[in-house]
Amino acid sequence: MLKELQLSLSVILLLACGFLYQFTLKSSCLFCSPSFKSQQGPEALLSHRRGIVFLETSERMEPPHLVSCAVESAAKIYPERPVAFFMKGLTDSTPMPANSTNPAFSLLSEIDNVFLFPLDMKRLFEDTPLFSWYTQINTSAERNWLHISSDASRLAIIWKYGGIYMDTDVISIRPIPEENFLAAQDSQYSSNGVFGFLPHHPFLWECMENFVENYNSDIWGHQGPGLMTRMLRVWCKLEDFQELSDLRCLNMSFLHPQRFYPISYPEWRRYYEVWDTDPNFNDSYALHLWNYMNQEGRAVVSGSNTLVENLYQKHCPGTYRDLIQGPEGPVTGELHPGNK
Repeated sequence: MLKELQLSLSVILLLACGFLYQFTLKSSCLFCSPSFKSQQGPEALLSHRRGIVFLETSERMEPPHLVSCAVESAAKIYPERPVAFFMKGLTDSTPMPANSTNPAFSLLSEIDNVFLFPLDMKRLFEDTPLFSWYTQINTSAERNWLHISSDASRLAIIWKYGGIYMDTDVISIRPIPEENFLAAQDSQYSSNGVFGFLPHHPFLWECMENFVENYNSDIWGHQGPGLMTRMLRVWCKLEDFQELSDLRCLNMSFLHPQRFYPISYPEWRRYYEVWDTDPNFNDSYALHLWNYMNQEGRAVVSGSNTLVENLYQKHCPGTYRDLIQGPEGPVTGELHPGNK
């Protein structure tokens, strides 16, 4: 009888220890800021795992629903990869509070593989060709500074850490199988809204050098898609795409326009229209919604059955549920440097 009692007590003690251990693991982050689930900085987090990178180069700290959808959809498509959102308005000394009332932050903070980091451009540009340019330029005199600084930052981040950069109006729908790639808008023109490379790829280093040597902020896109296009022409002899095949050049790929731009920018309003039959986008990895073109402020409206509403429901259901169907009703997309 005594042995049975001792055995029972031992089992109870083991169960209690196991419960206490699990509770300790869970409670250790009960009061952690949702912005920093991990104590790792971007160097440790991104250098060892090929991450997905988004940028916000304005001081804005309230991401609109399109940004939330872009980040959520990427986290959903790449569950084993870190999704890093670098924000200029976020600093080491003023991280997002754990009880943030912003619905987008609350939503994104609940996603295990989403991480928010401060965007410190001076630190980011160190040890790159962009550092001397950045430390000498008068940012207040630059008319398109938010966009130009975004163009520069994405080059430096992917060069340093590797991974995939995406604009914050890009909805991911299936994994991109390529490591080193640029996204074509047509056979002779590259975008910089989506691209991916392994760390320290020489193509990005040469892009940063050309960024500085041929700097011209008065020409729209000169430091962005224009830069990618002219450097691609230096590296590769561009040919026309054959049907839906991608182009290969040295150790990188120039991906067919259907991969990200099945709806071209002149037709951007089609995203906000009702289709007789929704397209399947079987040849696409992600969809660029061209939010910069949306000067009309077209909205995602609950119950409208537009293409964009259906995309939200399928690829960023949390954003659709919490931000589109929320008590305040639908809100329009706002323009910012990551929405091109």
